Amino acid sequence: MKLAIVAITKSGLNNAQKLKKALPDSTIYAMKKLGTAENDEVKLFDRKVSELTPELFEEYDGLVMCMALGIVIRVIAPLVRSKYSDPAVVVVDEAARYAISALSGHEGGANELAIKVANALNAEPVITTASESARNIVIGVGCRRGVKKEEVIDAVTTALNEAGHSVDDVRAVATIDIKRDEVGLCDACSELGLPLRIISTDMVKRFNGEYQRSEFVNKKIGIKGVCEPCAILTASAPKMIMQKKIFGNVTIAIVKENFASSV
Repeated sequence: MKLAIVAITKSGLNNAQKLKKALPDSTIYAMKKLGTAENDEVKLFDRKVSELTPELFEEYDGLVMCMALGIVIRVIAPLVRSKYSDPAVVVVDEAARYAISALSGHEGGANELAIKVANALNAEPVITTASESARNIVIGVGCRRGVKKEEVIDAVTTALNEAGHSVDDVRAVATIDIKRDEVGLCDACSELGLPLRIISTDMVKRFNGEYQRSEFVNKKIGIKGVCEPCAILTASAPKMIMQKKIFGNVTIAIVKENFASSV
């Protein structure tokens, strides 16, 4: 996906530069007044965002707009034509708290892009399309280094079957940041069609909720658990329906989101 990341403030530019590291095929567009240097990765502009956006809309497959959602709505509204042709648009707020899938969630890939952006910034992905919102299962996964894709798929499907659910019920798979590049895990999620949510080690360290803590895991990676806290931290109003269970080289925990209790 050919991406443009647009920044109009210094904090937005800081977020854009972090995203560039995680999304190497992207180009940053920054307002000239921010004082950054133009190069192959950063293009400067000194006009209104509303004047720049139509060009980006035509040239790129996806736009990550590091600015307020209201600004983005106003500038893209006249450009929207069809979910089958419009680029994906994801909005990141100034504090990098949220990555919002704002346009072309399914067909354009904004939902998937929002999760990638959220993972890169340790933000919360906001996805409101009906099919994703209806899914209420989050799977926490821990695994040994070098785990095979087939092992992960087998562990996930077996655990879901034991819990009385299917892949179609799953909103996301969650793991710790040190596993973000674990090929077997990434490939398994891709084959299953499930987004992989990355939880930071620091977030798990600060988490004081209930989960099975392991001193062995703590000695290995510096935190006392992976699959349970990652699942809990990813879900909304989570209820544990499968505590940590070992499937060969993979550990699985499953939580169910109880939306009614969060209202």
